[in-house]
Amino acid sequence: MSSTDAGTDAFIALGANLGDPLAALRRAATHLGTLGQVVGVSALYRTAPVGGPPGQPDYLNAAAQLRTTLNAGPLLAALHELEAAAGRERHERWEARTLDLDLITHGDLIITHASLTLPHPRAWDRSFVLAP
Repeated sequence: MSSTDAGTDAFIALGANLGDPLAALRRAATHLGTLGQVVGVSALYRTAPVGGPPGQPDYLNAAAQLRTTLNAGPLLAALHELEAAAGRERHERWEARTLDLDLITHGDLIITHASLTLPHPRAWDRSFVLAP
């Protein structure tokens, strides 16, 4: 994780388990390019849902490295906008979703705030982050 004049390296977990997850992740990876330079995207992984309502389908997941000039708060807001554009609705915690974009790290930043915690507090317990 580094910070340079060209921006800060942020790592983002991508996931989807409703609709066409593969298409959603491909679109999301492309749209991340509007937020900075996509340095790399992992292979795809299928993982079981963690928490939330029972009976959800498995998730398709990936991770991306993004070099961005956006600060962490604005980057998270932009990720939420991409989720909404993909049809994500927020009704119940950890419910099935058309797109989930989690900000895992933003450079070496450490934040503990109600709206943003970095590094992501559950990243190291989730196979959808660890596998990619």
